[in-house]
Amino acid sequence: MMDVRRSSLSETMIRARRLSLMALCVAVVALAACSGEKGADATGPKGDPQRGQQAVERFGCGACHVIPGIEGANSRVGPSLAGIASRPQLAGGLANTPDNLRRWVQHPQAVKPGSAMPDLGIGDQDALDITAYLLR
Repeated sequence: MMDVRRSSLSETMIRARRLSLMALCVAVVALAACSGEKGADATGPKGDPQRGQQAVERFGCGACHVIPGIEGANSRVGPSLAGIASRPQLAGGLANTPDNLRRWVQHPQAVKPGSAMPDLGIGDQDALDITAYLLR
């Protein structure tokens, strides 16, 4: 009779441990999902959309692109940048994430060699700012 109680107690303890472990896993996944931030890395520098607009003008991006909010940016050499935040891809296949957009703006030839988009010597902060402007 004692063995049956021990066995039953052991099974109950095993089930309780499994449930506790499952609850812990669910909590970890939930916390990980809630800690994400759209845009720049939560620990890294952020871009400023106003400075981004100025950088877009300074680098002459409107010479090739339609860019809402930029006077004279109505060229159709490159794709329109209107609504770029809602597109699933950049540069014909790159996942549209803030980091990928920043990399594309800053180093298009490194991301997609042979692309018509030239490297313009855009620095780190300007790339963050342009990304913030395009994703606003």
